[in-house]
Amino acid sequence: MNNRLRVVIAADERPARSFLAATLRGFDDVTLIGEAENGAEAIELIEKARPDLALLDLQMPEIDGLGVVRLLKKSRMPLIAFVTAYDEYAVRAFEMNAVDYLLKPVERPRLREALNRAQERLERAESRPEVRMDAATRVVAAAEAYEAGARPPLLERIPVRQQDEIVIVPVKEIASVVAEGEILRLTTERNETYTLSHRLKDLEARLDSARFVRLGRGTLANVEMMRRVSSMPGGTYVVTMSNGQQLAVSRIQGRILREHLLKL
Repeated sequence: MNNRLRVVIAADERPARSFLAATLRGFDDVTLIGEAENGAEAIELIEKARPDLALLDLQMPEIDGLGVVRLLKKSRMPLIAFVTAYDEYAVRAFEMNAVDYLLKPVERPRLREALNRAQERLERAESRPEVRMDAATRVVAAAEAYEAGARPPLLERIPVRQQDEIVIVPVKEIASVVAEGEILRLTTERNETYTLSHRLKDLEARLDSARFVRLGRGTLANVEMMRRVSSMPGGTYVVTMSNGQQLAVSRIQGRILREHLLKL
C-alpha cells in the first residue's frame, strides 16, 4: 500500500481552503491531489481523482457537503471528514454514526488526528473491503440523522445528477414531485423531468409548505401552478397543472384541498 494518504479539499471560502491546503502540504505522509471551491466541482474531482479522503465543508452554496455525499456515485465514495462551524445537530449526527468532522477554525493537531483515523481505516479496509462500504453507509446515515434532527433552511435550488453532470433546478420552477419507488421524479413548468434519489418526506421538509402541498401519499404539487381541479367519482380529484400535467388527489387530501384551496 502507498503510505501517502491522497486527499482532496472542498470549501467555498478561500482562506479556509488555503489554510487546509498549506497544512496538508506540511505532512510528509499526505498528498493533496486537488481542491474544489463548490459542491459540483467536488463531485467531479472526487470521481475523477479517486482520493482516499475528502475534506468537505458542510456549508457550501447550492450543493453543500451533505449534497456532495448524496450525489456521489457510491462506488467512488472516499472516506469523508466534514468541516463545519459548530452545529449541535451535525456534531451529534456525525458522532452517532462514527463519521469524522473538523470544527472551524481547524487546528493542525485535530487535522492530524483525522488523517491518522483515515489511514487506520484504509489499512483495515485492505483486508476487509466491507469496512470501506460500511464507512459510506455511515456517512449517508449521518446525513439523514442530521436532516431529521435539524431544521435546515428551505431549498431554493435542487441539485440533480444527470449522468456525469449536475443540474441545478430552481425550486420555483418545479411543478410536481412524484415518488416512484426509491426515486423522486421532478417535473418543471416547462415539462422537463429529473430524477432524484431521495425520500419524499425529507425533501418535503426542505420545501415551503405554503407553496408545495401533498396531493397523495407520493405526490407534491406547486400550488402556484395548479390551474384546474376536477372532481372524480368516489370523492377524489384530478389536478391539472399549468404544464398540462394531471395529478391524482387522494380522498383525504381532497378534503384538505376543499378546505384550504377551493374556498374564496
